[in-house]
Amino acid sequence: MSTGKAAKYKVYKDHRNEWRWTFHAANGEAIAVSSEGYTAERDCLHGIALMKSSNDAVVLVEE
Repeated sequence: MSTGKAAKYKVYKDHRNEWRWTFHAANGEAIAVSSEGYTAERDCLHGIALMKSSNDAVVLVEE
């Protein structure tokens, strides 16, 4: 049964007044964060677009 929740990106300003994003799984758990702060919101949104377009990225497992 579906709970109606979906994965989502949260865009916000941090304590340094920089834009950042956090990706939350459908269960609400934060599973990815931006590795840098952005001075412009549009640059932060561009970072999200890059993440969304990398669905075919290769997975590397280091042992």
